[in-house]
Amino acid sequence: MTTLIPAWGAILGLAIAIVLILRKFSPAYSLVIGAFIGGAVSVWDVGLVVNEMVSGVKDLSPAILRVLTAGILAGALIKTHAATRIALTITQKLGANNALFALICATVILTISGVFIDVAVLTVAPIALEVARKSSLGGMTTLLALIGGGKSGNIISPNPNTIAAASNYGVPDSLSSVMAVNIPAAIVGIIATLLIVKYMPFKEPPLADVEEKLYDEKDLPKFRAAILGPVVAIALLFLRPVTGFAIDPMIALPVGGFVCGVATGNFRHFKDHAQYGLEKMMGVCVLLIGTGTIAGIIKASTLKDVLLKSLDYMGISDVYIAPISGILMSGATASTTAGATIASATFAGAVKAAGVSAVWGAALTNVGATVLDHLPHGSFFHVTGGAVEMKISNRLKLIPYETLIGGIMTGTATFAYHISLMI
Repeated sequence: MTTLIPAWGAILGLAIAIVLILRKFSPAYSLVIGAFIGGAVSVWDVGLVVNEMVSGVKDLSPAILRVLTAGILAGALIKTHAATRIALTITQKLGANNALFALICATVILTISGVFIDVAVLTVAPIALEVARKSSLGGMTTLLALIGGGKSGNIISPNPNTIAAASNYGVPDSLSSVMAVNIPAAIVGIIATLLIVKYMPFKEPPLADVEEKLYDEKDLPKFRAAILGPVVAIALLFLRPVTGFAIDPMIALPVGGFVCGVATGNFRHFKDHAQYGLEKMMGVCVLLIGTGTIAGIIKASTLKDVLLKSLDYMGISDVYIAPISGILMSGATASTTAGATIASATFAGAVKAAGVSAVWGAALTNVGATVLDHLPHGSFFHVTGGAVEMKISNRLKLIPYETLIGGIMTGTATFAYHISLMI
């Protein structure tokens, strides 16, 4: 395909999208508007620009379909209160002496189970606040534990960012392999989060005690029933590397949701769970459509060539395109899903041409997208801050630590990739 759009047009499109998002405009529409203006101004051919935008969305349609069906599992976990039971059991079993580790583990398990990272933080937040008050922890420490745990679990989960990266690299039936190769990075991310929250260099007062409890334990399902759905879904995904029999996420994740409903005694409400999951995923799918338009413009531009030349000029191997593109695109969109999607849709060909396997390319892009996905022009920043009623000034102070956790995981994953080449 002949490259028709100059790099500055793609960069202009991203810049316009960022400005609009900062102005509280719809992220999906911001990306569409940015893609159109950036492309149209740079080539003055509206027909060409629209075709590239549509082409970008077409490339993402397999990922969008899989993300849509993943809503059945996510909806079941939330509406049956299985997610709350999982989080509560983990914090209770680990005890007050391990409060921070318990909060980290709770969000890790929920994101691994297929719960969005922001939804995982919102789910654990009421439990976390109760644990924090009993352990005299501050709000910033508590929230960073949840975020670090969520980031660690998110890179080894069947969440939209992982699904999109695997699909764009052409390995949707190897989603489990994309998840598995990032396990060392996730473990290091958990350790790094625990060390950072234990030794954060600033002090803050403990949270004030409140009498209101936002959940009733007697209404929650048993832990074994709560965890069965995610276990089944992940087991089905891992059949391919274990037995060679591949089950697409489009099948495995809804089956997990069905099992969750049956196991928790809520099968009669399965339709409602699916509807709730659909409503939650619709926002993500609409965002992915907007993401596809800007991805189409970037893919048709010379931005890839500019990045490759820049890496060569700095003496950096093309092998690092995957994590670097994930970092840059997550920073531009302030979203793990959008960042991983744009980076993988745009740079997958260049990454594979550099000799990186599709599975490792998807995994490295995915982990790179955790480095800057928490910037203030994205929803994650505000949703997580609101989960613990944190002031914007304090929420901003967490950004360097969140970036450090994502950077450590990305460095670990890159190191693991090089080790894999030696085995």
